[in-house]
Amino acid sequence: MTASVPDNAATRRPVLHLSELTKAAVVARSGETIGRVGDVIVRLRGAGTYPLVTGLVVVVGGRRVFVPATDVRMLSAERVELTRNKVDLRRFERRDGEYLLEADVLGHRFIDVPNAELVHAYDLELEDTGSGWVLARLDTRRPARLFGLIKSSGGHPSRDWSAFEPMIGHNRSILVRRVGGRVHTLKPAQIADLLEEATKAEGGEILDRVHGDPELEADVFEELDPDKASQLFADMADADVAAVLARMRADDAADAVFDLRQSRRRAMLELMPAGQRTKVITLMGFNPGSAGGLMNTDIVTCKPDDTATQALSVIAAARSMQPEALLKMHVVSDRGDLLGVVSVIRLLQAADDAPVRELMDTHPVRVSPDADLTDIALLMADYNLATIPVVDESDHVLGVVTYDDILEALIPDDWRRREPGARPTGSGPDGGQR
Repeated sequence: MTASVPDNAATRRPVLHLSELTKAAVVARSGETIGRVGDVIVRLRGAGTYPLVTGLVVVVGGRRVFVPATDVRMLSAERVELTRNKVDLRRFERRDGEYLLEADVLGHRFIDVPNAELVHAYDLELEDTGSGWVLARLDTRRPARLFGLIKSSGGHPSRDWSAFEPMIGHNRSILVRRVGGRVHTLKPAQIADLLEEATKAEGGEILDRVHGDPELEADVFEELDPDKASQLFADMADADVAAVLARMRADDAADAVFDLRQSRRRAMLELMPAGQRTKVITLMGFNPGSAGGLMNTDIVTCKPDDTATQALSVIAAARSMQPEALLKMHVVSDRGDLLGVVSVIRLLQAADDAPVRELMDTHPVRVSPDADLTDIALLMADYNLATIPVVDESDHVLGVVTYDDILEALIPDDWRRREPGARPTGSGPDGGQR
């Protein structure tokens, strides 16, 4: 099966909607009606393929039995015709990797990957490829209702299956769902939004998929609402929490440790690497709303006699640092005292061998660790600053506050999680409306 199903309007391939197929009469080869369709079984086959219909769950006299796809001669909205006169009346038992369309798909939400949101499928579109029926498209539009009754919406605005990631279904099919999953292609903030909307079971599966990429997992926790992060950490083992905290930015990790219950904080700190533990303990000593509590302790520094090329090489090597903290190079003395700052743009525009002392601002704006949020924001606005260094009484550099730290602290919680505006839609298998 290829990665895309051709548009059925152009190919005129037979198409069925699950809402039409369920409860359709099942007719033996002799013409006798023996039951009705209770569900449709598909097998997930990984990325780039469409789930293949492998059989039907047929209700025969109150008993749910299995009819393999090879025994089906014809599928239609009105009836299902079999190639045999008899069916195996043993009760249906699901096998690993099997997915029931009504129970698992319509009963659970999906990740709409292009739009990074959780959605319900209200109907499913099956298509006959010539070599078997496949689950080709989903209809995520809620049916209209009139006086409590479902009203026909006049068509099925279905979208390609490849735009979605299945979520909770049969527990023993989770390994198949995990293979080739595209959750990791979303941005950390988008995954965080999904986690904040997800149920506990859905959130567990999302985290399970992210867990294989430790750096992405840490980035996601940095983006989470503190209360949600605390809830998720509460369900994780100490070693797993410490592993996430070790990869987070020190200021975000300090906030996360502070939000843990007190009996657990010491265990987390003891499990963290020594370097990260020292940074976190230092940051926890400051008021969270002050410059000391907001700052990032990881900064780039050079000496005044270094050249522009040497300073840029330090920035280029700082791959694990927050990009916003790399906008300015901090020029320090041998004791670590702040002598000046120079922007990356200034360094790029200077001659390769130009000494930094000739390029730096020797009177940079700086704040003490107890400066409050409002003061920092006003200084950044007045002086058009993207970053501002934090220094102690001796002008020793402690860290840097970046513009995104200030924005995050200033945006009210009820604004941060407001309902997003409508997204534009495209067309075809990239996730747009057809």
